[in-house]
Formats: sequence, C-alpha cells, structure tokens
Amino acid sequence: MYKYLLFFLFPAFMFSQSQKISGTVFNADKEKLDSVKVELFDNQNTLIKSFFTDSEGKFSFNDLASASFKLKINDENYLSFEKNIEAKNENLNIILKNNQKDIEAVTITKKKPLVRRKVDRLEFNVENSNISSLNAWEILKKTPQVTINNDVLAVKGGTSVLITINDKKVMMSGEELKNFLENTQGDDVKSVEVITNPPAKYEAQGGAVLNIVMKKNKIEGYRGILSSKYIQTQYAKGVAGISQYYKKDKLSVMASYFRGGGTYYREGTDYVNYPEDGTTWISTMNRKDQNKSQNTVNFNVEYEIDSLTTASLNYSGFFAPRSFGTYIVPTLIYNSQNVAESNYTTINDHHSRTINNSLSFQIDRKLNKKSSLSWISYFTGNNTSKFQNVLTYLNFANQNPGETNFMTNNKSDVQLYSTQLDYQWKNDKLELESGAKYSFVKTNSLLDFSDNENGKFQYRPEKSSLFDYKEHNFGIYTSMAYNLGKWNFKGGLRAEMTDLEGVVSEPYEVNKNNYWSLFPTFFAQYTTENKHEFGFSYGKRISRPFYSWLNPAKSYYNLFSYYQGDPKLKATIIHNLNFTYSFKNWNLDFYYRKEIFPSMEISYQQHENNNLIYYFTNIEKGEAYGVNLYKSFEIKPWWSLIVSENLEHNENYFKGIDGALNKNQVWNWVSNISTSFTLDKNSDWKMEAGHKYYSPGIQGTFRISSQWSAYFVMNRKFFNKKLEAAFIFNDIFRSTKQKVSTKYGNQDNYFLDYQDTQGFTFSLKYNFGNQSVKNSKTIKKADEQERL
Repeated sequence: MYKYLLFFLFPAFMFSQSQKISGTVFNADKEKLDSVKVELFDNQNTLIKSFFTDSEGKFSFNDLASASFKLKINDENYLSFEKNIEAKNENLNIILKNNQKDIEAVTITKKKPLVRRKVDRLEFNVENSNISSLNAWEILKKTPQVTINNDVLAVKGGTSVLITINDKKVMMSGEELKNFLENTQGDDVKSVEVITNPPAKYEAQGGAVLNIVMKKNKIEGYRGILSSKYIQTQYAKGVAGISQYYKKDKLSVMASYFRGGGTYYREGTDYVNYPEDGTTWISTMNRKDQNKSQNTVNFNVEYEIDSLTTASLNYSGFFAPRSFGTYIVPTLIYNSQNVAESNYTTINDHHSRTINNSLSFQIDRKLNKKSSLSWISYFTGNNTSKFQNVLTYLNFANQNPGETNFMTNNKSDVQLYSTQLDYQWKNDKLELESGAKYSFVKTNSLLDFSDNENGKFQYRPEKSSLFDYKEHNFGIYTSMAYNLGKWNFKGGLRAEMTDLEGVVSEPYEVNKNNYWSLFPTFFAQYTTENKHEFGFSYGKRISRPFYSWLNPAKSYYNLFSYYQGDPKLKATIIHNLNFTYSFKNWNLDFYYRKEIFPSMEISYQQHENNNLIYYFTNIEKGEAYGVNLYKSFEIKPWWSLIVSENLEHNENYFKGIDGALNKNQVWNWVSNISTSFTLDKNSDWKMEAGHKYYSPGIQGTFRISSQWSAYFVMNRKFFNKKLEAAFIFNDIFRSTKQKVSTKYGNQDNYFLDYQDTQGFTFSLKYNFGNQSVKNSKTIKKADEQERL
C-alpha cells in the first residue's frame, strides 16, 4: 500500500523540490557588472526576491518553490532587461545593452568617482569622473585613504607605500616619482587600487600598494589627444604632448609623448639652538631650480596571437637631462642675548640629471575555460647624477674673515631585472593561484669630493665613496579564494628569500645578509541581501629600504650640514589588521598597524662642530590605530559632496644619541571635503571646490605642524566635446607652510617649509581622429597582470 502511495506522490515530491536560478551580468564589452539589482517575479507579476550582483557580476536565487518566473533588471545606465524563466537550476549569462539607441560617437559623461570595495582592495574608479582632467599625482591626492604631506605618500598614515602602474613597479621615489606622475595624464588613468593588505601574488615589499590602472584602447581605427598645460605659481611651468591610439583586428598600439619644463621654487628656514654655548643658527634657503626639459614617453603594443594567447610589449621612459640652480643661503648666528655676532653665506651652484627606462614583455595563455598561465619579464634602469660647487664666505666673531670651496659629483645607477610565472584556476566559486618570481637588483653609487687648496681643487679620497649593492630575491606563493554565497574568503602564503651584499669603499666595509621570510594573508567579506558589506583582513609585509638610503656617502648641503644613508639599514616588518564596513557610498575602515624597526629620515645636531645631519636610520618600532571614513553624497542630480576623514593615534619609539629610548606620539586627523556642480544639462560644464586639513603629525624624532589648503576647479567642453578646457586654483590662501621640529635631550632644531603650492593651472585637450564606437571590438582582458 505504501509503495503505491509513494508512486503517486513521487511527481509531487519532484516539483516541490527547491529550485535555483543563478547567473552573471555583463555589459556589451563583456565586463562583469557589480551592484546591479536583479528582481524575480512570479507568474502573477508579484515581486518574490531581489538581489544585487557581487563584485564578479554574479547573482543567485535559492530555495525557489515555483516552476516559472520572470526576471527583470532595470538600471539607469542600461536598457531594461526582462526574461521568462523556467526554474531548473539554470545558470544565465545576461548582457545589458547601453542606455543609448544610436551611438555615433564617444559620449563621455563626467560623473563623481566610484569607490568599490573588493575583498582584498578598495578600487577608486576615476575614469570619466570630475577629476580625470588632473594628472596622476593630483589624482592620488584625492584617492580615499591616501594622503600626501610634504610630498610624502601615506596610506592610512603608513608611509611605506609601493607605487605600481598596471602592477609594474615604478623604480623612482621622492622628487623623481612626483615629476613622473605629474606628467602622467589623468585621462589615461582608469582607476587607482588602494591595497592595504596586498594578497600573496604581490611581492611582500611595501606596507601598502597603490596600483594605477591605465586605460586600454577599445576603439577601432586611429585616434589621438593633443594636450597642453600652463602652471603659474611663483614661477611658470608647462607641459604639452600627444597621445595616439590605433586598433585593428588583433593589434592594439598606444604611444604618448609629453614634454614639460619650468622653474621650481621652495622656501625654507632652518633654526638650530645650541644650549651649551647659548647660540642660535638661522639659515634662510629659497631654492630655485630650472628644468627646461622633462620628457615622458609611453609605448604599448598588444597582439592577439590566437584566440587563447596574447602577447604585449610595454616601454616607459622619463628623461630630465638637466636641472640646475644656484642657492644663496645666508646664515646668522645669534648669541644668548639674541644679538647676531657671526654669520656665513653659502653659494651652492648645482645641476642634476635623471634618466629612467622600463621595458616589459608579457604572454598570457588560456589553458582551458578555467585555467590560464601568465609570464612576464621586466627590466628597469634608473640613472641619476648631481654635481655641486659649494662656496662659503665665513665671518665669525674673533676670527679673520675667510672662505672655503668644495665640489661633489654624485652618480647613481640602479638596474632591476625580474621574471615571474603565474598560474590561475577559477570556476564560479573557487579560485586558485600560484606562482614564482625571481628578481635581481644592482646599484652603483659614486661620490667624488674635492676641495680648494691654494687655488686648485684637490681630490679627497677620505671624503669620497664608492658604494656597490646587489640583491637577489626569490619568491613563491599560493593563494585560494572561495565564494560561498554571501561570504567571500581569500587566503595565501608567500615565501621570499633575500640575499644581499653591500660594499662601501671608504671606510671599507662589507655588509652581507641572507634570510627567508614567510608572509601570510587572509581576507573575509560578508555581504547581506541589502548589500551591507563587512570585511576583515590581516597581512604581514616587509619594507626594504630604498637603495639611495643605503648609500653612506655624505651629500653636503653646505659646510655645516649634510645628508647620509646607512648601508646597515634593516628591513621593516609590518603587520596590518583591518575591519571594514561598506554600504552604498559609505566606506568605513578600522585599522591597526605595527612596524618593527621602521626606517625613515631624521636629523640630529653635533654640538662639538655645529653640524646638522640628516640621515636615514631604523627606529625601534611604530604603532598606529585609527578609523577611515569615505562617503559621497548626491544632494541633487547636479550637486554632489565627498567627505573623506581619517583619525589616527600614532606612536614612534626611537633611541636618542644618548642611547635613551624616547616616545613620540600624536592623535592625527586628516580631513578632505569637496563638492562639485554640473552647470549645464549636457554635463559639459563642471565646477568643484574643496579643502584638505592635516592636524599635527609625527615622523620618528620629528613633530610636524598642522596645515590646510583650499582649491577650485572648473572645466568646460566645446565643439561637440572635442575640446576641453580646465582651470585649477590650488592652495588659494597660501596656507600649506609647515614647521618640522626635533626637541628632546640636547636636540633643539626645526625648519619652516613651503613648497610653492599656491597658483593656478590652465589646460587644453583636443580629441582628433576616429571617436566612433560603432563595431568596435573589445580587447581581451588578461586574467593575470604582471606582478613586480
């Protein structure tokens, strides 16, 4: 009897089993779309469930009891989609068409930048945004969690930052890096990825990674952009250039050249107090340098060998053949009664050169539908030289007036070679990655010192130096990411072997080290049905010192002050811990950072000879915890507001020259608020205003005063969007001057610094050639990018 009853009820059991409908949403370029609302209706047109696609464009409706449904997608950027579906555990691929019936030409609508939280990074999409008219350096200033203070980059307060472009390491730092990014046009930037805990695929170097993702050409035929920019601060600067793009069938080529030049200015005053003799030394140095030729070159060619294999070659170069200037620096020496009793004047005549070349070759191969292989080899060379002739007129109390004259010639050459192989296997829920990388770095630094003896310059070997440094680095990694519905997990382990040798000629010294290190990473993200995102991540990193920091040669500013590196600098171990929350345009990040033996520039004064020395060293440790908030508001369709706030407690522990352990701590607040307006219906006329505030901060022995700045931006398009003009007014109230002081024990000195930031910029850009997107083919995106 029960057998017959089960037989008749079996079809009912079959149809009452829960069904599932899932899928992936793409745009016309086959790019996966996240945060798209997918709605499911029954046959009575009643809404049953709704779901927002995840970062991979996926959606899933589970435990469905009915047999037939209607799927709807309504998004303002795309045409409406509607489809009747029979629930049979179906997996759909949905392509949404652009919300534009006839696309005859590229129509770029300027909008506010989009911030998207991924499981292992924060993506700041600036493509076609209000700030794409700026250069890459200015875009970094506006990126969430990024601050630039005194030209020092920091991510959530941490200054150990690695800059990459399309995941290729930029072998520049300081002023060279700033000049290079200032000559990188914002229109070529797609997004900036803020990676506070880089996953195992990335090399372990650096506390955080800022990856600048450049655009790829998607338009068939030839097109180009002519651009020019005029900058007026204390003195004038300018840059002009051309970007060209060509795409036909399997070949895609991009080439650009920009040439800049002008006069750079910086004001500074040093105050050094010597309590033993009651004197105060005050030096005023207004630095004026001319650089008439700054050249930035980029070339990229990509060829689709077959449907599974793509090869690409990329070259980038930065050439500044001559920067020169003459600094006249008066120094007054006051006694304990505040009377100027002595003085000396330094005349520093100098010139410098910078050449940077980078070349990479990459092959991407799809092995099957789920796996791929990527291989890249990368070479970069950075060559710099600086010559200076320093003449000092001395007029000390109770001494006859005199003069001294010395010359230094400092040359540095850095060469880096790297090769890496990456394997990836991926399905709907699981992603596996593994790979290996080898890199070799060789640096050669030469300092020649000579001084004037009886009217002739004599070479001084005891003050000259030759520094050779070699470093081998081998790394292997494996990582796994798992998508479990509302949960996303990712974890990995990287092992790196470092073998280094540094040789100093004077005094002769050899420094060798060989070590293995393990770097674990873990990420977890939970997304509710209403798109609330909660995240947790941990990562261990290493920050190896810049090669110039290892050079022990004394680079003299004047007779009584010089800069010096340390060949025994230790690598810094960094632990990062993050808790994140995101909802719509809210992004909240709670973080903790611990640094063991962080390396940084500090200063100390030698009382016995009145020298002020700036040098790089390791302090004992640094600890910081804080919270970062980023929120964009759309007050009206034509009016938006962006608020970015970072509050951090920072502690630095360092040993003074007396060996005692000192503690420097501060609560630091960085506030960035901007508002933008659309002044016409076609979005051709935009305006933006904002300000940034830094409360007092610290760096090792330094305490840094507060500063703030305000800016104004307006851009307008003409002639059917082919011509774009922009006007920018920075540091409106000339309020960015800072005081950097050291005061502990018998150390008492500070300097005032202003980097000539007040001024305006006027730029023009003209688009020519084919701007049509009809029948254009999309360049196949490589699953693996180069990792260096």
